[in-house]
Amino acid sequence: MMQAATPEVYVYIRTVMSMVIGLSLARLLTGLGGIVQSPGKFRVYWVHLGWVASMFLFIIHFWWWEYRLQSLAVISFGVYLFLISFCCLFFFLCVLLFPTTLEEYGGYEEYYISRRGWFFGMLAVTYVVDFLDTLLKGKAYLAALGWEYPLRNAVYIVLCIVAARTANRRFHAVFVSAGLLYQITWIFRLYDLI
Repeated sequence: MMQAATPEVYVYIRTVMSMVIGLSLARLLTGLGGIVQSPGKFRVYWVHLGWVASMFLFIIHFWWWEYRLQSLAVISFGVYLFLISFCCLFFFLCVLLFPTTLEEYGGYEEYYISRRGWFFGMLAVTYVVDFLDTLLKGKAYLAALGWEYPLRNAVYIVLCIVAARTANRRFHAVFVSAGLLYQITWIFRLYDLI
């Protein structure tokens, strides 16, 4: 086990996590850059862009709250592996939002609807892992978040399961719009300051 008594341990772990998180952000930014560079190449779908914005916020928010890792007295390899795997989930979600090519699809809407099972299945898993990550920081930290946190994650998991199963455009539009609004209020209400 690595003793987490020195700041260098946290810096080391956060550096490795930063590499994976950086790849996730790079994927999102490269995808958005591709849309700007060739706006007529593929039809843009605003719901897809809403999930891009949501993932951007989720990723930077994740990085912001991982500062709390310093509350761990000891970090084992298992915890380290868990944290890196959590970061990898973000990368896979970003790859699902911006694939290498859209040549076989008519645009982002067709692609988004065809891959919704993968995207929302993985997003549901991310909310489960997020809960485990919060537990890792201690029961006192979990309790400090109150009743809203576990309810929030449970609701997101259920909505992700529904989104994975339905191609209803109205549901997807409401989900991303309400989700983005809630996500912004959640961040500023609970995590505005470290």
